Formats: sequence, C-alpha cells, structure tokens
Amino acid sequence: MTGADSQEKAGGVNIDVGALERWMDHAELPGAGAPMEVGFISGGSQNEIFEIRRGDLHCALRKPPASAPAPRDEGILREWRIIDALTGSDVPHTDAVAVCEDASVLGRPFYLMGFVDGWSPMGRDILPEPFASDPEARAGLAYQLVDGIVEMGRFDWQKGGLGDLGRPDGYHDRQVERWTRFLDRIKGRDLPGLDEATAWLSTHRPLDFVPGLMHGDYQFANVMYRHGLPATLAAIVDWEMGTIGDPKLDLAWVLGRWPEDTAAEPDAMGYIDLSGMPGRSEVLDYYSRESGRQVDDFDYYLVLANWKLAIVLEQGYQRAGDDEKLQGFGPIVLDLMASAGEMASTSDYPATAPSSH
Repeated sequence: MTGADSQEKAGGVNIDVGALERWMDHAELPGAGAPMEVGFISGGSQNEIFEIRRGDLHCALRKPPASAPAPRDEGILREWRIIDALTGSDVPHTDAVAVCEDASVLGRPFYLMGFVDGWSPMGRDILPEPFASDPEARAGLAYQLVDGIVEMGRFDWQKGGLGDLGRPDGYHDRQVERWTRFLDRIKGRDLPGLDEATAWLSTHRPLDFVPGLMHGDYQFANVMYRHGLPATLAAIVDWEMGTIGDPKLDLAWVLGRWPEDTAAEPDAMGYIDLSGMPGRSEVLDYYSRESGRQVDDFDYYLVLANWKLAIVLEQGYQRAGDDEKLQGFGPIVLDLMASAGEMASTSDYPATAPSSH
C-alpha cells in the first residue's frame, strides 16, 4: 500500500495514509516527501499494528482500532511513555520514534516505534529454525525471557521519569481488595478455588518487596527474539498494563503454567513448544542467581498470578458475545482459579501480616 490522500486498506483495515504523511512531515520525521509504504502486521479488539516505510524511515505504527473503548487511548499513551523512558536502557525494547495524541489525525492516538527485525513466538505453529529442529537451542529462549524480567527490575524507574506510573507503596496490600472489587463488577458465574485463594492471599505477603518496572502481562507472546543463534531477546512489546510494581509477579506470570518437566508437558503453555527448555525450578533458580533476589516466597507470587490472571481473563469471557477467542477464555479461567485455590490450600508458605510496603 502506498501513500495517497484517501483512506486505504491494509489487511482489511482502513488507515488514512495521506493524513499520516502530513503529520509525519509536520513532525519533521525522516522521509519527508518520499512515497510511503504501509503494510498491516496484526490487529484485533485491542490494537492495530502497521509497518511503515518512507525513505530511510522503517518503523511500526501502533494504535487502538476504531471500535476499541475510550480507555485504550490512555493505554496507547501509557505504552509510549514507557518505551520512551526505556531509551538508552538495557531493557530490550522498541525504539521510541514519535507519538501523536491528536485523535483527529487517524481517529485514535498512535505512536511510531522502531521496526524490530525479529520473530514472535505468538501466532505460529512451529518455532523458526534453528529452534524448530534443535530442542537444545530452545533453552536460551527461556533464559532470555527471564533476563528481560531481570533487566526490568534493574531499571531506574525514578530516574527514567516513571515515578508516578504506579503506586508501589502498599502494592501487595491493595491487590486482593482491588481485584475482588473488579471481579464483583463483572462476575457472572461461580469460580471454584476463588474463595480459597482469596482468603489465602489476604493473610500472606512476600518476604521482601523491591519496587520495579513490571510489564503486567509478561510471557512469550509479548516479546520478540532476534533471528538465529544465540537466542537473543530483541524487544519486550505490548506495555499497556505496564506499571511500577513487583517484577517478581511478572516471573510468576511466566511460570504459572510452566511444568517441572518440559519434556513430559511440552504443550503446557498452549502456544509454544517447551521441549528442550529448563523446568520451572531451573528457571526460578536462574532468575534468583541473575537478579540477586530470593525466591523462597514464590508460592505467594504463583497464587497471586493465577488468581489475578483468572480475574483479568474472566472480564473478556463475560464480554465475549460471538467472539470465539474470548469465549475460549472460559475454561482457561476455571483452570487458573482452580490452580490458585489448590496451590493456596497445599502451600506451606507461612502467613505473614500485611505491611505498609
């Protein structure tokens, strides 16, 4: 698709290429006057992503679709703020190119980020080579995923200007009340395990808490790797749930369904072949060594991650309508909440009094 003064379609999605060209020229971005090529990368109910080429500029445009609820505008601007703050840091991220808060240009706010020459584990039947044919090479994918969490924990979020992105004080003391209220607003069915997990979380806290940048939905689906060996994390993407919280919760988000024996349960994640990757304990030990953080309280994080993810996905399920993808959240929610309840009932991690931090 090339530039024009009219609405054109990429992947069946309308985008006003002429308006985008004029805005880019006004923003004095590279490629002024050159023809623009636009290609559709992906899209859904939350975001649309386009590949943009114009002169020497090669980037990706990310914006909410026209049908997305108004809060998605805030989410897009939140994502921009985070990747802009990460400029120059060791956290793998896309380059921040430019942001447009004016919805009159393309109908919604949007931002431009550097195009990543890499691959995503999401949306593919098999891993790319050499990982498809060499299971041993896949171990690096797991360790690189954990390294992303380690670097988020090391990032100086206060110096980066993200001091008001979240409220780290009392972070864990707020989790049960906040997400219970959220569930009460959307709940439409019984969730076995909910009462057990909620009661357990009300009386347990981590042994320590070091506030840091956290992604909020960290998993293989939200990262990109560079092509070839060694396995290298190219960028963490989709920062819409990013906040200043507890990076160890991101680790629990990753390990919530991670098996102890990946050879026996290679499909535990549902969308990536885990065979050849280290088991849960090995991944946890690796994080502890690389981050310098203790993981003796990791039961707490696993219960919280499964419980919270179940509630987040339950919202999608309750709003599913005819959306088959959201309908698919139904049994996943039940499995997650049952797991949270079972872990809470069987954990020997001692109860700890709520703190002010």
